[in-house]
Amino acid sequence: MTTSQPHPNHYDLLVLGSGEAGKFIAWTLSSKTGPRCAVIERRWLGGSCPNVACLPSKSFVHSANVVYDAKHGNSYGIRDADESVEMVAVRGRKRDMVDGLMDMHAGRFKDFGVELIWGEGKFVGKKSIEVTGESGKRVLTAEKVVVCTGSRAKIDDIPGLKAAKPLTHVEILELDVLPSHLVVLGGGYVGLEFAQAMRRLGAQVTVIERNARLLKNEDQDIADVIVGVLDKEGVKVCTGTTIQEVSGESGTSVTLKGLASGGSFEITGSHILCATGRLPNTDNIGLEEFGIKLTGKGFIETNESLETPSEGVFAVGDCAGSPHFTHVAFDDFRIVTDALLHKPIPPNRKSSRQVPFTLFTTPELAHVGLREHEASNLGIKFRTAKLPMGGFLKTRTLGETTGFAKALIAEDDTIVGFTALGIGAGELLPVVQLAMKRGLPYTDISEMVITHPTLSEGLVFLFSGVPARS
Repeated sequence: MTTSQPHPNHYDLLVLGSGEAGKFIAWTLSSKTGPRCAVIERRWLGGSCPNVACLPSKSFVHSANVVYDAKHGNSYGIRDADESVEMVAVRGRKRDMVDGLMDMHAGRFKDFGVELIWGEGKFVGKKSIEVTGESGKRVLTAEKVVVCTGSRAKIDDIPGLKAAKPLTHVEILELDVLPSHLVVLGGGYVGLEFAQAMRRLGAQVTVIERNARLLKNEDQDIADVIVGVLDKEGVKVCTGTTIQEVSGESGTSVTLKGLASGGSFEITGSHILCATGRLPNTDNIGLEEFGIKLTGKGFIETNESLETPSEGVFAVGDCAGSPHFTHVAFDDFRIVTDALLHKPIPPNRKSSRQVPFTLFTTPELAHVGLREHEASNLGIKFRTAKLPMGGFLKTRTLGETTGFAKALIAEDDTIVGFTALGIGAGELLPVVQLAMKRGLPYTDISEMVITHPTLSEGLVFLFSGVPARS
């Protein structure tokens, strides 16, 4: 896909946005003597994940967990631990990590010979993007284009909410003071991770969820354990609550009013965090004018190869409606790279892939495949194996036995779903995923010899407990 006589503003591949999928596509296809590739980025080198999302938030969560363990250090022989928290130090640790990641990214762009162009990009033709940067405007063209513009936190259209200057996952990571009372709008993954972390750091925390319960997509037994953990740690949860009005300003004092269980609801806190969902960054960049269609929710329409209706233009990651996980965006990179290299792509490559996830609360929630209620609704016959986390013997050495794991086994002995709620649960996923991907029977796990005592060893006991066929 190399052009014979490249024009200074023409490329073999042009990527709008340097997020996970986009950067890996460019790095992989480019070399200093190969296809001419460029990536346009307006703000965060490498996308949101290494700057303001996945990795920084997990650094923040880890700091909170260390603080929590220190406060409860008596069982470890720690006496009179200082319970005060310096948020400047928490932020500094996070910033140091991000600085290291930025150095790594800059080095990779250089090593792979990918040109990095800073500025705002907007389509002005089917494969033409106008970039507005500090040095002015420049129109770039390419043989192939990949849109990788990501998504942003949604601020609900509630009277007074935007004026209250609420925190999102971006701003909360930059706080240099501990909120006296953090009110979290939204009881999903982002909201719960920050709610527990802030509580462990010492803040009073209230979570407001409009649905009847937290984590509405999870099985009831999973949600019940997580709610119990949050309650035990002092996080107040208000479900079935709709906010209708906000006044004040986050950082000083903010009041939320609405309805709960048919009655009035009011709460005042020092800070408010919006964690009610995300919006794709697809507006005002000229997509629809040049044949790139959007869904009703603003995501870019693509086929199984992630190509848009505009031939030669692909979309990846959050903006393309892919599940909002960095690891899924990395798989988008694989799909598009194969397409650009003219490798065969299965007809259901995008829609049939595994989508694992981990919620990084303590305990962690890890899942892949179908949940029990989903399998039942689909009419799939299955058997359920379930094991308390105390049966994963490593948890006893850590003093972290809260939770359980369960697996759904089909009539042919393959695994159709797996969920683990416990310390380090996310690390249990790959073994089960591989068995699911290869269509192996569950006995291929139950008959393994796994090191004792590790968390993964518990999978042997879990799958050894699969009920016999009825």
